[in-house]
Amino acid sequence: MTADEWTKAVRRQLGLGRVLPLGGPRDGAWITEEAAAAVLRRVTASMRGVALGALRISLAEPEQSYAPAVPPPPSALPPGPLRITADFLAAAHPAAEPFPAAATRLRAALATAATERLGLTVTEVDLRVTGLLDSDEVPVRPSEEPAVVQPPPSGDDEESRVAAAALSVPGVTHLTGALGGLGHAVHIDDAGPALPRRHVRVELAVTEEHRSLDVARKVRTAVRDALPDHPTVTVLITAVLITAVDITAAG
Repeated sequence: MTADEWTKAVRRQLGLGRVLPLGGPRDGAWITEEAAAAVLRRVTASMRGVALGALRISLAEPEQSYAPAVPPPPSALPPGPLRITADFLAAAHPAAEPFPAAATRLRAALATAATERLGLTVTEVDLRVTGLLDSDEVPVRPSEEPAVVQPPPSGDDEESRVAAAALSVPGVTHLTGALGGLGHAVHIDDAGPALPRRHVRVELAVTEEHRSLDVARKVRTAVRDALPDHPTVTVLITAVLITAVDITAAG
């Protein structure tokens, strides 16, 4: 890897944001903050009278987090309740709804999308009005950068079998390898003092048609069963491909 390629890889990893837990401590699944935020932005994009600004997702109560059942991805947050913190613009014309009502509507949309579309355990949504809209029209946001696609390994080696198993699960679109730094989507760690069994981590992208947590659970089972020693498995989702905006989430 050249110096320029390494710099781009570092910038890409920084852009992923936090690595957030999906589900509970036994689910063995995580998603990047970037991927989760993209879904939340798209779901709320058609809401009239509000425009989402800066958005972060973090642990709501760090002391209430849990130890995961499998090794987490590097720098991942532990499973536990999450908090969404976001800024937004609100319409201020005479016919616009009061700010508290707009915030309630936006808060409900974010919490529902986080739970039902992704599988995040969101218990708090903190919102702040940072500006005004002259009308109900929502400013157009820049298009999202495409996810980094990692070609699946070909052959009959273990990495290839893991990749094939993951790609066979409905809802998985491709492998990514965004967090590994060197573009590796499949990571296999041998058993040792810190690992009683071999461990596999798979990084991938999913489609919005399937709940992210449900896809990750199925990938874990498929990958575990693809290898004879049935290793522990961690799934990291780095992109959720969105085909359309669901206007039912808007109000």
